[in-house]
Amino acid sequence: MVEKIKELLKNAKNSSQSICNIPSEQKNYFLSELQKALKNNSKKIISENKNDLVNAKKNKLDDAFIDRLKISEKTVKSMIDGLQNIETLDDPIGNINSLKVMPNGLQVGKMRVPLGVILMIYESRPNVTIDAAALAVKSGNSIILRGGSEAINSNLILGKLIKDSLSKAKIDINVVQVVDNPDRSIVKELIQAKDFIDVIIPRGGKGLIQNISDNAKIPVIKHLDGNCHIYVDEYASLEMAIQVVDNAKTQRYGTCNTLESLVVNKSIAKSFLPKIFKLFRKKDVEMRGCSETLKILTSIKRASTQDFYEEYLAPIISIKIVPTLDSAINFINKHSSGHTESIITENFTHSQKFIKLIDSSSVMINASTRFADGFEYGLGAEVGISTDKFHARGPVGLEGLTSEKYIVLGSGQIRN
Repeated sequence: MVEKIKELLKNAKNSSQSICNIPSEQKNYFLSELQKALKNNSKKIISENKNDLVNAKKNKLDDAFIDRLKISEKTVKSMIDGLQNIETLDDPIGNINSLKVMPNGLQVGKMRVPLGVILMIYESRPNVTIDAAALAVKSGNSIILRGGSEAINSNLILGKLIKDSLSKAKIDINVVQVVDNPDRSIVKELIQAKDFIDVIIPRGGKGLIQNISDNAKIPVIKHLDGNCHIYVDEYASLEMAIQVVDNAKTQRYGTCNTLESLVVNKSIAKSFLPKIFKLFRKKDVEMRGCSETLKILTSIKRASTQDFYEEYLAPIISIKIVPTLDSAINFINKHSSGHTESIITENFTHSQKFIKLIDSSSVMINASTRFADGFEYGLGAEVGISTDKFHARGPVGLEGLTSEKYIVLGSGQIRN
């Protein structure tokens, strides 16, 4: 196994030297071939995925996990759409921006460059295999993909289609390597390989991400969880608020951009909460409220202190009533995981204060938190959401997988 890991790392490092200088047309040809491969092999992909689903149910994995694991015709179509979007995006690599002429005639600017070798460690979502491979190639990076054992059959078939498409585009097939061994000790070795890997992007449960962040010797782009909030302001349109809150919570339960905590201004709570209660009750969403909420919704559970920090990934939501906009902002900043927050209001001053003071990677006005997504942001796809403040923040697409270096253009100048 040690020799296999060494070979994997060397292949990644060597291929990163070739991919960083490949023309955009060649990268886009790969993306086009991969779209054809997914379309022509959709039944085979779904068949392999069914094997993973059978094993997941045998191992009694929860519904949210299985939802993320499942591949349908719709999922394959979504992967193809993502590839098409990435293909149309401008290639960021090699662009020189902000050139300025200094008094001595030197021209100083910045060039967009790949990060190098990316290690992606993820659970359950096989579509990440396609999204990450596509974004890595387009941004001139080499990538090692280590999916979870629960998706091994899905990832292996997708990995084969990726390699076939790379070969057709005459790109080194080691630019994208899918780890075919689910042994967890491999992860331990990979996250220590600082001489070969430039950045790690973990995507999965809080435990996985925390473990990698604590033990890696390589920079990590991460988010630990997605405790997303919506604040229904005193100046909110209640009809809009009901529609947005419903979508943010119930459109899909098992995602990191799903609404988990609802914050409501006290002045409209008696009008708004019974309406959202009626809707949630029909959809079997469990509501857990603060003491003020329980005075209005007497039949719901009392929220614990921990509830307001929780990412449920399930039909459960916490509710907090607050007296003012400032108290809403303070409550959200204290309890949020820094992922995505939204305000429902028709008051311009309140909306502007909210987006300036909320300290999260995405902040929205009158929109569902479910839009916090690379595809929805026009990035084509994403390798994850970053809640870090350095390098990349929010959905990590093409630009998030690049860095910059200074470029200086001279004509023989020397420094006195």
